[in-house]
Amino acid sequence: MSTPRLPSYMRKILLSSLLTVGLFGCSGTRDMGDMTPPPPPAPTAPTQASYEPMAECDNGKAGEYDCGSVDLVSHISVEEMGSGRGNDIWGWTDSETGIEYALVGMDDGTVFVSLENPASPLNLGKMPTTTEASVWRDLKTYADHVFVGSEAPGHGMQIFDLTRLRGLSADPARTFEPDALYEGFGSSHNIVMDEESGFVYGVGAVSNGVGTTLPASCGPKGFHAVDVRDPQNPKFSTCFSDAERDVAPRSGPGYTHDAQCLVYDGPDADYTGKQLCFAANEDVVTIFDVSDKSNVTIISMANYPRHAYSHQGWLTEDQRYFLLNDELDEISGNSPTQRTLVFDFEDLDNPSFAYEWDSGLTVIDHNNYILGDFSYQSNYKAGLRIIDVSKVAEGTLTEAAFFDTFPQGQDVQFGGQWSNFPYFDSGLVIANDSQNGLFVLKPNLDGPSL
Repeated sequence: MSTPRLPSYMRKILLSSLLTVGLFGCSGTRDMGDMTPPPPPAPTAPTQASYEPMAECDNGKAGEYDCGSVDLVSHISVEEMGSGRGNDIWGWTDSETGIEYALVGMDDGTVFVSLENPASPLNLGKMPTTTEASVWRDLKTYADHVFVGSEAPGHGMQIFDLTRLRGLSADPARTFEPDALYEGFGSSHNIVMDEESGFVYGVGAVSNGVGTTLPASCGPKGFHAVDVRDPQNPKFSTCFSDAERDVAPRSGPGYTHDAQCLVYDGPDADYTGKQLCFAANEDVVTIFDVSDKSNVTIISMANYPRHAYSHQGWLTEDQRYFLLNDELDEISGNSPTQRTLVFDFEDLDNPSFAYEWDSGLTVIDHNNYILGDFSYQSNYKAGLRIIDVSKVAEGTLTEAAFFDTFPQGQDVQFGGQWSNFPYFDSGLVIANDSQNGLFVLKPNLDGPSL
């Protein structure tokens, strides 16, 4: 859904390189033409008070919640956030203060939560939806701004300067207005961010229904690309899809449900430095080269067995393997239990389906993100599942830890944990459960896998 911040050790290397350039008068930059935004400042170390978790995971329980090697640090219910249900979630670290924030998608808006003391999170208030409430809201960050889309008709994309949160006290009744509203599209299903290039993509986007229509080139609900290198002055770039080649997805030709877009640095040298998008398009995974916005091309398409709805996926750190979740294979009977689908993208022109890993859980999978050797999976009514992917090349995935945010019970129905964000330097993971709200979690991944 978007490319996360660089891991802390990589940022330290980058900072060291920049200091060397300043001291010795050397220079040298990667040539990306006018596509390269200025580098963001390296964030300071996280600023957090020492804290005691709400409930440590002990003998498989953290309070009322089933767990394995994950502590419950704190929790804010849906009701405490003044909403009807939750959906997406993302995080932001203030580069000036080091404070981490949870950006919590709700049916009626986006709630901002300070984690300066993770055991006592501060609800700073809400940015209301543009038009009406919706089950679907999606958000990503870039250059200290959050970009928010929704399936609500005519919603557009809200743009909010997150530095406005500095120094605020808790006030759940506080209301925030966006700094800008992009109205090039109305509703969208997901927001996909390429932080290195400074482009955001609304996917599953349609006309806003209030006078502004999508350009004719946009066609079906594929990608709607927006240049946000100047975050509060977004500019339409282009639209594209795979409609000419993918004619039979569930929602019509060319529909994109979600994607990961990045500047490629994987094993296929033919595409090093290119801006690529890896799209979950309901019945197939499509790989696009989006480097030239005036001439977007399809590199290849990858299929897999017993597909029902290719929902979302993420690349491993070396960008060779792609882990996909299929949201409807369990409910359709195509798979009796939740599975993770593994693709080998060593050769992007000839991608291959490698294998599937069966978790044994009788639930539906939703979103997964990869950091280091772990995939952080939000599997609805089974909550957060942390999968060790260090041996993915050997065909082996192993559950390393878990925290079930939905104690009401497991079944093959929608509900429970929608998504998670594992990219804080502190090691905290935040998760949003549709019925049960925001969970601040601390995995302990030094021990053996479960």
